This record gives sequence, C-alpha cells and structure tokens, in this order.
Amino acid sequence: MRILIIGSGGREHAICSKFHESKKISKIFAIGENAGMGSVAQCISNIQINNHKAIIDFCKSEKIDLVFIGPEQPLVEGLVDDLEQAGIRAFGPSKYCSQLEGSKSFMKKIAIDNDIPTATYETFLELQPAIDFVKKLGFPCVIKADGLAAGKGVVIAQNLAEATSTIDEFFTGKFGEASKKIIIEEFLTGLEVSHFALCDGSENFISLGFAHDHKKVGENETGPNTGGMGTFSPSPFITKEIEETIFNKIITPTLSTMNKNGHPFKGILFSGIILTDKGPKLLEFNTRFGDPETQVILPRIKTDFIDLIEAAIDGNLTKTKIEFDEEKKLVCVVMCANGYPEGYKKGTEINLDATKNLADTNIFHAGTTIKNHKLVANGGRVLNIVASATSFEEARKKAYLAVDLIDWKDGFVRKDIAKKATF
Repeated sequence: MRILIIGSGGREHAICSKFHESKKISKIFAIGENAGMGSVAQCISNIQINNHKAIIDFCKSEKIDLVFIGPEQPLVEGLVDDLEQAGIRAFGPSKYCSQLEGSKSFMKKIAIDNDIPTATYETFLELQPAIDFVKKLGFPCVIKADGLAAGKGVVIAQNLAEATSTIDEFFTGKFGEASKKIIIEEFLTGLEVSHFALCDGSENFISLGFAHDHKKVGENETGPNTGGMGTFSPSPFITKEIEETIFNKIITPTLSTMNKNGHPFKGILFSGIILTDKGPKLLEFNTRFGDPETQVILPRIKTDFIDLIEAAIDGNLTKTKIEFDEEKKLVCVVMCANGYPEGYKKGTEINLDATKNLADTNIFHAGTTIKNHKLVANGGRVLNIVASATSFEEARKKAYLAVDLIDWKDGFVRKDIAKKATF
C-alpha cells in the first residue's frame, strides 16, 4: 500500500512512524514536513494542505491507496469529502461531522439535545449581552472562541475585568473569524482526560485509550493555554465504571445522533472529558487525533495500525479486535522555544547527538527544519520526547534524561509532566 499523511507536527511524525511498522505499507508520503519525518516518509513541501486540488492530483499521480489527515483545519474544510468524491480512500470525518470540532456551538447543541452531560452555556455574537451573562454566571467562567484557534481560544476568566477584556479581544478578531462568535460556560472543577474512539460510521467504535494532557505553559497548570506541553497514558484515574459512563452517556449518543442526522461519523472522535464530583462531563470534541496525545496513545497499540484504519473506513469494526501492550506506560514531554506561546524565535540550532542511543525513548519532531545542514527550531512546540517503561516514574526519568541531553539553549520544558501519575 501507498499511504499519504497530511500534516507536519509531532502527531504526524508519530502517525508516520506507526504506519512504518506495518509490512503491508510499501511507501509513506507526507504533505507537510519537519526534520524528523524524512526518516519514515517522503516529505512533499511544495503542496499546501489547504490546496485540495493539488492533493487530489498528487494522489492520482502517485497512485495513493489511502490518505490519513492529521490536523483539524483540512477536515473542517472538507478535504475528506473532496477526496472521496474524486474516488480516493481517505480516513477522517466529513465536513459536516467535523463541525463537532469546528464549531463549539454546534457541539454544545448536540450535547444539550441528547442529554450529554456538559457545562451550562450560552452563545454570543455581541459584547454587551456576553458581559451581562458573565455577571449572572459568576466567576471563574470559561470563554471560548466558537471556531478553530489552535488550542489557544479558551480563557478562564477570574473576574469581570478579565472577562470583559477577553470578550472584547475575541470579538475584535484575536482569532480572526474563529472568535467572531463565542460561547461562555460555567467553570467545572475536576481532572481532565482525553479519550480516543476509532469510529466506522455506525454506533460501533473501538476505544484507543485515555491520555492526560498538560495544557498550561507553566508548572502546576499556570499561565496561558498552549497546544499541549506534555501527556501521559494510560490513565491511572479511569475506573471501569467511569469508562462505561463515558461510553454510554457521551460517545454512543453522539455517534447515534450523527447517524440520525444522515451524516455518519467515520474517523477519530476525541472527547475532552472532565471528571467532576457529579460524574464525567464533556468539555469538547475534536475530530482527529490529539497532539501531543497521539504520541503516547499509538505506541501502546500492538495491532497493525493499517488494519484498524481500513476497518473503520470499511465499516467493519465489529469484526476487528485490538490488542494493547498493557504493561507499557508512556510519558511525552514537549520541548518549546523560549517565549512560547507568545513571541518566540525561530532558527536557533538544536543538537540531538547525545540522545541517539537512549533505550525506550523516541523524539518526534514538530517545529523543526534543516538549515545550512543544521537542525533548527521552526515553531513554538519543537520536539516531543516520548519515553516508555513499566511504571510512570521510570518513564518520566527516561524522558527527562533525554531532555537534559538535548543541546538547545533556546528551549524549555515543564518539569512536572506526568508527576501526578501514580503507578
């Protein structure tokens, strides 16, 4: 098989590496590149991921058997629909189904209409009604851009002044069209967890597991939101009872509703869940693998990844079994450019030579490139250091050992990733 991956981040490097394990795949291409993906894929740098015609032409010329779409933007823009219309097999949800991620208000309406437990909310298009609502709701409260904002369009306002300035910034275009509509919801307390379901267009799904993401830039969950500073998996906090509640009250009703609406969901349904004292509640849906959660989810899967993806596309998950490495605990530490998530400098040199022979440790590239034959930073989140062991404590030690061996004076990490994991 000849596979095309869309995307250029640490998630896509991890996906390419997982496909590379399969003997059924003869060639992997990637549209979008970083300095690490070239070891497992042929990177195509002259096609933009929003150029659907160019992608379709490439697939036809290279006889691509399957396209796997990593990031959210191409899904929301309907790349799967366009590929399928051109007769090209693609993995991911349709443009309609991708609204579960592309529009917070769409997702919340699905939840409310189907009694899916979630935070109380309202949707706004104007400043004053939004301010009036936060006064009534109280503080803290959560303000979200309705559209895609690269994981940064969420603010937890602690007081009226912060809420007012945030709402004003959103409406005046901080995230462009994505924040011209906002939702404001009650603040929920509890532990957050991410779940990944592989879906085949029916109510059937295969659970790929749970992961915990550290979203804040600062230790002890302080500072602004980021795209993710680190993850660990599996979750030590999910009991069988909690799992069944999430499956029965959140995931299954959502898949059933999409079917009833005439738009069956195929692809990855990523549920952001908060474990409150009243049970699990839905924070958000994403319609693709998370980044950096993918980096700790995929290595636990022992089943050939291409078999799982094809079964989902073909609607055959009921005939498919998945096997995990139940002993493996994984920790991912994200190394970022100084200043991230605000202003940061590109082009600073990185040397990974000292990490090459580390056991049970992989480095997935995100914002990197090669310049003058040197590895340099080319983004905010730059490297994903992933380590595995039979305990989280040991996995953390391995990950941070690798961090210490990386020669990059312009990078930083959080030192508390997976610290709360208990086994």
